[in-house]
Formats: sequence, C-alpha cells, structure tokens
Amino acid sequence: MPQTQTMTLDEKFAIGRKAFELLDAGDREGYIRLMKTTPIPPYIAKVMKEKVGPEYLINSGWNLSEAEAEFGNNWLNR
Repeated sequence: MPQTQTMTLDEKFAIGRKAFELLDAGDREGYIRLMKTTPIPPYIAKVMKEKVGPEYLINSGWNLSEAEAEFGNNWLNR
C-alpha cells in the first residue's frame, strides 16, 4: 500500500464535513467514497483486522496509512 503524507485533524474534519454534505444530499456512495480517503485510526484498524480479517481491509479501499505508520508496512500479513 502506498505511503501517504499524514493528514491533519483539520483536513480530516474538512473531509468529514464534505462527506456529510453528500450524505445529507442522498449520495451514500459519495459519502463512503470520501470517508475512505480519511485514515482509519490504528486502534480501529487493528480491531477490524481481528474481527473481519485482513482480507477485508486489503480489499476495502479504506485508508490505512496511519496503521501502516504505527504497525509497519506488512502489519496485515502478520
């Protein structure tokens, strides 16, 4: 998975606001697509790996850059 620059909290909030505007307008797919660009916090990614499996995370399209920074690039395969 490609390394990305760390996203600031303000950037995350801006994406969240835009995503909720899409959801309010009835665009659920747009909401999900935009939310997937925001990094999942490492502790949530770790729980998701345990509960739904690494394959889901690999194929889901969620931004795992913060989890990779904390756990290492190959953390899903361990």
